[in-house]
Amino acid sequence: MDNNNSKNKQLEERNERVRKIEMIKEKGVNPYAERYERTHSLEDAKKLDLGSEVSVAGRIVLSRNMGKMGFCHILDSSGKIQLVLKADEMGVEEQKSFFKIISIGDFIGAKGEVFKTQKGEISVLVKEYTFLSKALRPLPEKWHGLSDTEEKYRKRYLDLISNRETFDRFKLKSDFIWELRKFYKENGFDELETPVLSNSASGALAKPFKTHYNSLDLDVYLRIAPEIYLKEAIIGGFDKIFEVARVFRNEGMDPSHLQEFTMIEHYCAYWNFEDNMDFTEKMFTEVIGKLIGDLKIETYNKNDELIEVDLSAPWRRVSFRELLLEDCGIDIDQFQDVESLREAIKEKGIKIEDMEKLGRGNLIDSLYKKVSRPKLVDPVFLINHPIDLSPLARKNDKNEMITDRFQLIINGWEIVNAYSELIDPVDQRERFLKQVEAKKMGDEEAMDKDDDYLEAMEYGVPPVSGWGMGVERILALLTKQKNLRDVVLFPLLRPKE
Repeated sequence: MDNNNSKNKQLEERNERVRKIEMIKEKGVNPYAERYERTHSLEDAKKLDLGSEVSVAGRIVLSRNMGKMGFCHILDSSGKIQLVLKADEMGVEEQKSFFKIISIGDFIGAKGEVFKTQKGEISVLVKEYTFLSKALRPLPEKWHGLSDTEEKYRKRYLDLISNRETFDRFKLKSDFIWELRKFYKENGFDELETPVLSNSASGALAKPFKTHYNSLDLDVYLRIAPEIYLKEAIIGGFDKIFEVARVFRNEGMDPSHLQEFTMIEHYCAYWNFEDNMDFTEKMFTEVIGKLIGDLKIETYNKNDELIEVDLSAPWRRVSFRELLLEDCGIDIDQFQDVESLREAIKEKGIKIEDMEKLGRGNLIDSLYKKVSRPKLVDPVFLINHPIDLSPLARKNDKNEMITDRFQLIINGWEIVNAYSELIDPVDQRERFLKQVEAKKMGDEEAMDKDDDYLEAMEYGVPPVSGWGMGVERILALLTKQKNLRDVVLFPLLRPKE
């Protein structure tokens, strides 16, 4: 019954707004204007000297008609401002007409003078207005609480209008990517683009999406990372390169994982992973310091507790082996095959999902995620990963069982993955074959062999270090979001019907 009443009310509201369109047309005005010449954004207008003449425009979000004087607030991307409409400034009929034809959600343009009201609010005293666009549906009155979360994802445009914090969050995401691009350019990097569709799912340990290329009658994969093509560009002669790439991983969804997300990868010839750690520390502290203004930030941990994270350099550096010894007493160097490692984990009473299906590398990774990662709050560089966990990373010269790799962990989330790249094509071929065997044993995240990349490597690869970061994770951290979908503008959801 309540639902039917609500629908009837919405229909009546819409019909009323359609009638107002006819009133606007009767005035000889197109209710959907072509353009409007603004002199200032709303926030810029508020900074002008009192008495300045302005032309501003925006969406009406509040309206009050008090007879010979009325008020409304309009909203644009910079913020809000109050418009004051007086009959003796606009003319009695024009002022009356304004409040008859407008609705909350409409767009208008206004010319007038910046002044301060008796209550001290910077406003625009309107001399004339231009109707710009009629909204046929009313804006929501309330957007709060868990019951509205899914609707916010489905109708993000309403969330952006109604919640300035949401708008600012996505503005910060845009600014963050822009500042990273500037940082790369200032440090001599070139931005490249690589294919989204490819013949093999290479570049990371992940289950790919598969699709069909009709013109070639060929099954292809959506990229899980731009890595292979970027390294082929290094082989081709580029020294410092990066890409802002949309990537796709056909895996489970939880608050810290998405199937589609934005990854930034960079590669630098003649660097090793330690050079890349130094660069990462400098990049984060400079860019975040510039955008946020402070390297001590508050965010939520996985227990929904508000905690402080200190991003100030220098950041701790600890090896995979040391961390696991610290947290569960298992020395992974003592277990060279998956069977013995699996037994050691069972003896400790540690339960890992699908443990029987995992190869040694992914089993070590799962153990770390179970016993160590949740404890890491301030930035930590996790280094010296086991070789079977890193099929594309370079062997350490002193210990062939580990690789020259690091992950940046902040608040229990992997923010960056990077390493000294493997440039030996024979070693690379052997590691690809081990990944193929792991996939045959049921490890869906194991990597396929990439013959095209192996051929490219045989033409010679310089020493190089590569780096990858999920943009949504660092933004969630910086904006106190518990779910990555809250930093995705339009997340994919199941259809309602």
